[in-house]
Amino acid sequence: MTTPSRTAGVSSHRWVILALLFFATTINYIDRSILSLIKPEYLDKELGWTNTEYGYVNSAFQFAYALGLLGFGWFIDRFGTKIGYTVSIVFWSVAAAGHAAVHSVFGFGVARVFLGLGEGGNFPAAIKTVAQWFPRAERAFANALFNSGSNIGSVIAPLVVLPVAAAWGWRSTFVIAGAVGILWVFFWIPLFRNPRRRTTIPPRTRRKSPGAACSGLARRGPTWCASS
Repeated sequence: MTTPSRTAGVSSHRWVILALLFFATTINYIDRSILSLIKPEYLDKELGWTNTEYGYVNSAFQFAYALGLLGFGWFIDRFGTKIGYTVSIVFWSVAAAGHAAVHSVFGFGVARVFLGLGEGGNFPAAIKTVAQWFPRAERAFANALFNSGSNIGSVIAPLVVLPVAAAWGWRSTFVIAGAVGILWVFFWIPLFRNPRRRTTIPPRTRRKSPGAACSGLARRGPTWCASS
């Protein structure tokens, strides 16, 4: 039997997990925004690429991202959210840092493919984590909150990326972005655990089963009880 203190502890811990989902999504969108932010001032001069070539590089990311969504969706169902999210963010963080070693348009295309594949795991993992940790009555809010990280990341990115690029060069922006993603993993692994459904749902959100309702009515006298 689960004690009230145990239930309350696990119940409150779900907000810690949600905060991690929010920060992962924020990191996800900062990482994907770096290229477009440093392109005008740095990459256009260094690579001399055309808008068409830049479009191909972006298309490579989008195509890989679609594949990553499908691939990680299966992987997370197969191996769980803790392992799946860890693999995803390590994969895309290494890919993000790898941009710093690129010296050609083709190289950026390859780097964007790997970034897209890795980042495809963020939303499947986050959505499944919410389903594991939150009761149905709170899932819309929980999904909205972690999804807001995508907008926050897009807002924060130029405020962080451009000063870093000006101070230490554009390559440092990718290295730092990758390091932040790896740092997130050091919080995720010890803090995440597979919750038991009955301990994650606060008592006030639990609903009585039809059987429990019928048994209560039966004690009051002859009653017909039907459930749908």
